[in-house]
Amino acid sequence: MGFDQDRLDRLGRWMDSYVDRRRYPGASVVVARHGREAYFHSCGQRNIDAGLAFDRDTMVRIYSMTKPVTSVAIMTLVEQGLFPLDAPLSDFIPAFTEMQALVPGAERLDQVAPCATPTIHQLLTHTSGLTYSFNTNPVSEAMKEQELDFSPGNRTIATVADQLAALPLVFAPGTRWEYSVAIDVLGRVVEVVSGRSLDRYFADEIFAPLGMTQTAFRVPEGTGDRFAALYTPLEGDPMSVAAPDRGADPLRLSDAPDESRYHTTQCFSGGGGLVSTIDDYMRFAEMLRRGGEGNGARILSPRTLDFMMRNHLKGEIADMGPTSFAEQPMQGTGFGLGGAVVLDPGRARSPGTVGDFGWGGMASTYFWVDRVNNLSVVFFTQLAPSSSYPSRPELKALVQAAMVA
Repeated sequence: MGFDQDRLDRLGRWMDSYVDRRRYPGASVVVARHGREAYFHSCGQRNIDAGLAFDRDTMVRIYSMTKPVTSVAIMTLVEQGLFPLDAPLSDFIPAFTEMQALVPGAERLDQVAPCATPTIHQLLTHTSGLTYSFNTNPVSEAMKEQELDFSPGNRTIATVADQLAALPLVFAPGTRWEYSVAIDVLGRVVEVVSGRSLDRYFADEIFAPLGMTQTAFRVPEGTGDRFAALYTPLEGDPMSVAAPDRGADPLRLSDAPDESRYHTTQCFSGGGGLVSTIDDYMRFAEMLRRGGEGNGARILSPRTLDFMMRNHLKGEIADMGPTSFAEQPMQGTGFGLGGAVVLDPGRARSPGTVGDFGWGGMASTYFWVDRVNNLSVVFFTQLAPSSSYPSRPELKALVQAAMVA
């Protein structure tokens, strides 16, 4: 399949070193090319206290690797002619009518000016003016106080979306790029348009057709102890990435698998709520690489996938002045619908191919597809935040170095 086996084996040694140095509790990787598995390795533990191995069937929190799934769901509705991407969000969630945005340099929530309602396309590309609570602005502070990050809990995404709409945007839609809860809000759009809950729509239209039996918003019944523990090197909240404070234990338990809210999730976070196994997510990645088809089922047309995996910004992400947390360079990188697109590997300072499409999750998971080289890669671990170590560019360099034809 065009790989040098000795160089592929470097992947395993690299992963083992992360575990040996107590950077990650455990990890797994799958590399596929031309639709066939070229390499798999797992190491370490999914639950340190219980002494359980990080195996192939270990179930993890994929956090923001949920976003490409929700983006695909939106595009299945667009393909049916149910709405255009330029439709305003208020067509689906009336609470987002008559929006306001912070004025430049605002330090308070009342320093605002009227602005347009963001469109579906702007939500898909993180140019909507929405934000995250871990960013640094008055809206982020209010989101944190009101717990508006669509985390697992008793509220529904409909309730959280309406509460979020009462806050101003952090900038006028289309003027900047900022990583945000926009894809969570789009999960509510899927519900409104389809008439089904987001978990049901995912199961019916994406997971069942692709054979993804181990992916859901709640830890599936019968998975026993396969659900991994989540760890963090931080002293406090592992999601507080703006000013991280490392603690004495590089693998402090953050979310115990038997006590996790992912067993009872009510808020189906389209931006970060799924749990999955590495083989299940590879099925999704391969569907993207194959132009919308997998397991004998067609999810999207090849032309729609081509459209999604193009850069939808006017240039690099860096050209739009992002201020949000990110663990990889924004130079040389654009953004499609639900994932990043490599525009120039040199400017991105990471070996790769122009057109590489992928994204990662807060617990340091990562995937990308390279349609030029018919390559799909999925990497799983469970350490938050994902900015803790430079594993993503290191992983890409290792895979690229092993591909010799």
